[in-house]
Order: sequence, then structure tokens, then C-alpha cells
Amino acid sequence: MEPNAPGPAASAVDTHCHLFLMEGDTAQIVRAARMAGVGRLVCVGIDPESSRRSLELAESFRGVFATAGVHPHSASEFDQPAGSVIEELLADPLVVGVGETGLDYYRRLSPQEDQQRAFRTHIALSRETGKPLVVHVREAWDDALRILAEERAELVVLHCFSGAEQVVREAGARGYFLSFAGNLTYPTADPLRAAAKAAPEDRLLVETDSPFLTPQGTRGAPNAPANVVEILAAVAALRGLNLGEMVGLATEASFRAFPLLR
Repeated sequence: MEPNAPGPAASAVDTHCHLFLMEGDTAQIVRAARMAGVGRLVCVGIDPESSRRSLELAESFRGVFATAGVHPHSASEFDQPAGSVIEELLADPLVVGVGETGLDYYRRLSPQEDQQRAFRTHIALSRETGKPLVVHVREAWDDALRILAEERAELVVLHCFSGAEQVVREAGARGYFLSFAGNLTYPTADPLRAAAKAAPEDRLLVETDSPFLTPQGTRGAPNAPANVVEILAAVAALRGLNLGEMVGLATEASFRAFPLLR
């Protein structure tokens, strides 16, 4: 077991990955990220079992942190026992966020009413714990923004951001964080690149969503946290910055979004 503190040379943050879904040796994946300059990884739970596994990984590997929550695909399974597990996990300081939660009206693997119920409960847990809410939204922006406002969500991370520029403006006005993933590098992703260019400098995060959404340069292979550097480089180019400047800005924003990462 390693102490949970990244080495001084590794400063970038992958704010959203799923190490428990990745094939291969986790120690090697974490080591490769560190060698690429990625010092902190947020391993995001999607149900009680994976949330427990995320905490186990955070306890085992230097620079790995966890979240606990139930993905909207599984919202129908978010009952009282599942909620109790999530609450228990959130008491641990290595669990740095609530979620991922949110609304997915594209796949609709759980009914909309179940998704909205679970979403509201996660927002309450975020308010109670003071930990950020990690939000998944797909083809449900109107309802997601409405519910976040109704439930007075405060510290909000919009994971794998896919909204239009008007959503960027609304999210920025509310002080939400916008996290961009490898799909920003795809040839057809001009609207997403425009959103990343418009995002507030102090609210812009990057993530891999590993093992999904591999950046264009390595597309066809499973994604990995080390690839967050490619995403940082793409965002830097959009915003007229060098890579070092972008890493610094995104890392500071990550610390504001996830205070327990420091």
C-alpha cells in the first residue's frame, strides 16, 4: 500500500476515470499516468459495488481518490440499502465527491422519474457532506439545470460536458465546473471545442472517462488516465495557451472543484 500523496513532478489531474472497468494491472496504469505527469486520478463510482472498489483503489495507490454514487443508468436500483452504502462511503476523506449521478435521456436505462429522484437525493448528499456533485447529463440539459437550481446544488462538476454555448454561459453564471473529455478531439466535435473555448478559465476541468472516449491520437485503444495530457494539449491550443499554462490552470480548478484533492 502506498501513501496517498502524488509525487512532486506529477501535477495534472484526471478528474474522472473508472479504474475498476479497465483491463490490465491497475498499478501499471497508475504508474503510467504518473510518468506522463498526471499526479491525481479521481476514480468515479457508478453503483455501490464500484464505489466501494474505488475507495479500495484510493487506499491502495498513491494519488488515487474516489467518489461514491449511482449512475442514472442504474437509478431504478437506488433504494434505501444502496443509499446507505453511498452515505457510509462518503464519510471517508478519500471519497472526494458524490456521484456520478444525473440524467441520461438518450439511453433511458432507468425511467426519467427514477433518474430525477436519485439525482435529487445525490444533490442532498452533496449539500450535507460539502463534497462536490459529479453530474452526468445526456440529452437532458433543461431538466438537469432546473433540478440543480431547485435543489440548491452548490459545488457542481458537469462531467464529460456536452452542452451548447448557452449552457456554458448558464453553468458559468452559477459557478459550476465544466469537465471536458477526449471526445473534444474528434473531427466532428466543433461545437464541443467551442464550448471548451468559452468555458470560464477558473471553472475548466479535464478528464479521460477511462476506459471510454479515447482521444483522437490513440483512438481505437482503450482510454487511460495518462491520456489526459493529450486533452490538456487540445484545450490549450483552443485557448491560445502553452501546455504548462493549461496544466496549471486546470489543476488549480481541480483543487477548487474537489477540495480534498489537495
